[in-house]
Amino acid sequence: MRWRQLTKEQLEIATLQLYERGGYSPRYGDVNDTMPGIEVLDEETDMKDMLQRRQEHRKQPAGVSKVDAEMLAMARKGMDGDESTFSVEQPLEAQTHLWSDKYRPRKPTYLNRVQTGFDWNKYNQTHYDMDNPPPKIVQGYKFNIFYPDLLDPSVTPSFTVTPCDDPDFAVIRFKAGPPYEDIAFKCVNREWEVSHKHGYKCQFQNGVFQLWFVFKRYRYRR
Repeated sequence: MRWRQLTKEQLEIATLQLYERGGYSPRYGDVNDTMPGIEVLDEETDMKDMLQRRQEHRKQPAGVSKVDAEMLAMARKGMDGDESTFSVEQPLEAQTHLWSDKYRPRKPTYLNRVQTGFDWNKYNQTHYDMDNPPPKIVQGYKFNIFYPDLLDPSVTPSFTVTPCDDPDFAVIRFKAGPPYEDIAFKCVNREWEVSHKHGYKCQFQNGVFQLWFVFKRYRYRR
């Protein structure tokens, strides 16, 4: 019997009868006898599509939107052996926003890099060599904070640097605006090179706020 020849009431009755006859489980049937509105999928094709979707999902970090995932992939490009990512956030006080009743506050996605290396100053040249190098030190940071959904993209995000109780460290706090909460990171407290020829960058472009800097080199004097 062709399903298309049945009325809506007859189709409902036939469906219930087949459901009971099959022990409340679907039964294999002829593709040409499929009920209207039911899509017949090829088993192998469906399995390939499912595996591909799983693979794409694994590549995307948990809790990250597609736009943020694309920004993360772009920010990872160009990393060298002396750079590594770090994601230890500095706890902040409870934040209260005037716009929180209208927009749901959320933390921005980010990809931060810390640059480390050897400092071959006069002291280290005297006391170390290539076979016995000095300890690596932090030489700079690259902060990439993603704000793709800013309600007012014309307002550039900003940052502040606050000293810690430990004078060797400071807290960098980033602020943008709705719907994003402030976010902060603890970093080494040293003087920055703020010249572009030394790689300094502070810009907001295409939804990404970038703050890149290296520290001034220490001069060892006897």
